[in-house]
Amino acid sequence: MTDDTRDDGDDSKTNRAANGGRRDALGDPEWPVLDSRTEYETGWFTGGYDRVRQPDGTEKQYYWAELSTAVVVVAVADDHVLFVEQYRPTVRETQLELPAGIVERGESFTQAAERELHEETGFEASSLSLLQDFWTCTGLLRHRRGIVFAEGLTPGERELDSNEFLTPKAVPIEDAVDVARMQPTNDATIEGLLLARDDGLL
Repeated sequence: MTDDTRDDGDDSKTNRAANGGRRDALGDPEWPVLDSRTEYETGWFTGGYDRVRQPDGTEKQYYWAELSTAVVVVAVADDHVLFVEQYRPTVRETQLELPAGIVERGESFTQAAERELHEETGFEASSLSLLQDFWTCTGLLRHRRGIVFAEGLTPGERELDSNEFLTPKAVPIEDAVDVARMQPTNDATIEGLLLARDDGLL
């Protein structure tokens, strides 16, 4: 699959999202958009609505939140999948997740995956490939995610951002999906592992 670089124009991930995060362009609307409003900007996401004419002639406001494009990394070495354990204040739980982060402007998914993997775990990958990219939570979000498979890992030093408190964990390949499905869990980790397994990589 081709790994293209698309977007619409301090080193912390919050600043990357606010100032350098990639935002993938929307397609042309099939239903007429009568008005489009941005109601708030947080620096992390943008929120607003489109007023749309529906097929029956009625009008409705569809609210959306736009976030920077993200990448999730399925990294494999020595018959293990590399996870990171971190506390998520938004859901008040500590989760075991795949390495992930914001895709910067001008970056491809594989370039972002290479950078995020190194920053969060210290590992450098000799081979990276895009498995899939897609829109997520399409009833509310304008947020695109790419899943990248990484192998040929060489250990090195991590470069964590000031708001990152991560602990790398290696999980045997045969246990990875079961571990990811244990509560608490999250969509990106399950998606990444299932895609990799479906492609015969796990």
